[in-house]
Amino acid sequence: MTRNDIARKIKRSPSTVSKLAADMGLTFDRAAEVATATAVRKADLDARRTELAATLHAVAEREIGRMTQPQLYFEWGGSMHSYAERMQPEPTPADRRTMMATAGAALDRSLKLVPPKTDPGEQGRSVIGDLMAGLARDYAARHGGPPAEAEEESEAAADGQ
Repeated sequence: MTRNDIARKIKRSPSTVSKLAADMGLTFDRAAEVATATAVRKADLDARRTELAATLHAVAEREIGRMTQPQLYFEWGGSMHSYAERMQPEPTPADRRTMMATAGAALDRSLKLVPPKTDPGEQGRSVIGDLMAGLARDYAARHGGPPAEAEEESEAAADGQ
């Protein structure tokens, strides 16, 4: 029961119920539960946003793929209400422009929902940099200092050469 429900049931003030509960080592504090529920809700929304971004990427890929595919065009009308259709090897320039605009809008929205963390090239460079730093630390730990070449390079850099 909540503190207020208990207070109504025993016909006391909520502050009295809180004092009695505190004397018994109990609390009505739900901050931890609320924090957990908030974190779960945030994780759910993050997952939904990621799924939506993936759907938008799929829309963009589909539209870009359609730009070079055969396209069916049809007409319906005239005084005889006739129907005519024809296949074209590719969409018209106007249709391609519309497909490109659709793809661009979908990608733009997708990237706003889930922006890229880093440039893949930058990530690769940082992985290599981390690997080199780790190897240098390992060498220094095993041999009591950096390799002689590294000492010469660091001295040359310090001299401005």
